[in-house]
Amino acid sequence: MDELDWSDLRYALAVGASGGLAAAARQLGVNHTTVLRRLDALEERLGARLFERTRSGYQPTEAGALVLEQARRMADRAEEIERQVLGRDRALTGLLRLTTAFVVMEHLLPQPLADFARAYPGIEVEVVENAVLVDLSRRRTADESPAWMRREADVAVRLSAQVAEHLVGRPLGLTQCCVYARRGAPGLPQAVEPLAALIRDAPWVAFERDMQSRVYDQWMKRQLAQARVRLRVDIFNAVAAMLHTGIGVGLLPTFMQARHPELVAVSEPIPELAVPVWMLTHPDLRQTARVRAFMQDVGDGIAARLDPLP
Repeated sequence: MDELDWSDLRYALAVGASGGLAAAARQLGVNHTTVLRRLDALEERLGARLFERTRSGYQPTEAGALVLEQARRMADRAEEIERQVLGRDRALTGLLRLTTAFVVMEHLLPQPLADFARAYPGIEVEVVENAVLVDLSRRRTADESPAWMRREADVAVRLSAQVAEHLVGRPLGLTQCCVYARRGAPGLPQAVEPLAALIRDAPWVAFERDMQSRVYDQWMKRQLAQARVRLRVDIFNAVAAMLHTGIGVGLLPTFMQARHPELVAVSEPIPELAVPVWMLTHPDLRQTARVRAFMQDVGDGIAARLDPLP
């Protein structure tokens, strides 16, 4: 039997993960005939059919399941080797991918990122806005070829009370939340009131009913069950946009107030919604020069815009 080509195994992994040629082709950034050709070559080299072609897609055979299991282990090991090599990188150059939430990007990151870009012109920072914490160890497919695999992210900035145990990083500070209303809006409170009164009497802009992953979603589900909700949206920026219309009151992080002077806080900070802001990376990447510089410089810039941790 000819020697196995690792790149053919990657095509098989894509088909196994996506369940079809077209989806695998999109994932790999190639056309579906290329995927079929590489899969056929692998099956011929192994002398076994790896997938059953069914109406619902490509289903692994017994041999295919075995190959996919071993290929995943090989991929994990390759990624581990790469992270460890990257972790010994001492050059302040190259690409650094950052993942964060939209509200953090808009309100906390612009100036620290600009300062970092001026201080380290050899480092290209790519920001991916994502409400969830992506995998800081795995790589993802890119649209371009031949460099078809790219890391999902090197560094993450997240508002979270808890972080994954396998990640390392630093808490940058505390973000507080208050209830806000449009300044001067008829029928809306204009000064700090007890939270119970706001929940009982004021019209609200709330989050979607089905959202439960964030501490804010859980708080609203509990506290606003009997409240007068006029509108529901999905993110803080949409809440702020609706508050500007004077339609009701809503919850916002206090770090947003500087960009929204037309809004006034009508509650004290809510203790249950005080959440740390974390900057995180994978342990294998923390000694990479560009990651270390980014976490220090940009982390300090964000920390200056937050309340200190108790």
